[in-house]
Amino acid sequence: MSKNFEFNGFSKETIQFYRDLEQNNNKLWFEAHKNDFEHYVMDPAKDFVVTLGTSLQTIAPEVHADPRVNKSIFRIYRDTRFSKDKTPYKTNLALWFWVGNRDKFESPGYYFHLDAQKLMLGAGIHTFSKELLKAYREAVVQPQLGASLPLALQDLSKKGDYNIGGKHYKRIPRGYDQDQANAELLLYNGLTVGIESDIPEAFFSKELIAYCMERYKEMAPVVDWLSQMVQLAPEPVS
Repeated sequence: MSKNFEFNGFSKETIQFYRDLEQNNNKLWFEAHKNDFEHYVMDPAKDFVVTLGTSLQTIAPEVHADPRVNKSIFRIYRDTRFSKDKTPYKTNLALWFWVGNRDKFESPGYYFHLDAQKLMLGAGIHTFSKELLKAYREAVVQPQLGASLPLALQDLSKKGDYNIGGKHYKRIPRGYDQDQANAELLLYNGLTVGIESDIPEAFFSKELIAYCMERYKEMAPVVDWLSQMVQLAPEPVS
């Protein structure tokens, strides 16, 4: 069955659903409001994924925008097996648009995160696999690639209140020069950039696409750099 995807904005009810879920994070409440979840969250989210994906192709031709759960749309059900927090549902909508031919979490991409209070737009790779961490470190110390990353991050910081995430280690890894220009970047085990705001008025109309694209274009040089870095890693096993 085909569907014509046309995004015209989320609704006030989308936000209200997450407000109510924060106060009623239990199976009984969720099952009673599952139709609201499908109608006010999932239906517009699917339209949004497809429409935004088309726009993202202008800056990332290899982007994946798949409007299915566990593809571009994160599942709402939490994995509570190893968590102290046993609430069963995530109180946010999370979307992921990955770029390239690797597994979606081993690829750079663009991230969309909504909860009842805020909207966060991000980009990058959250955590490097062993192979990607090695490739990242090689790229950081390469003369050409290594010089372009700090410039991209500095340029992004001038365009807005962007945060840079991924710094993890306390010491420069063994075998790398502690005095080299990019030594600080060797402390990262992932690289993300993002910007957070109150929920904009654009959220409730098709203007949300342009709102997101304006910020994703500003983050695109970091995604492009990571895409080049990924090429230094071994090809994924099919």
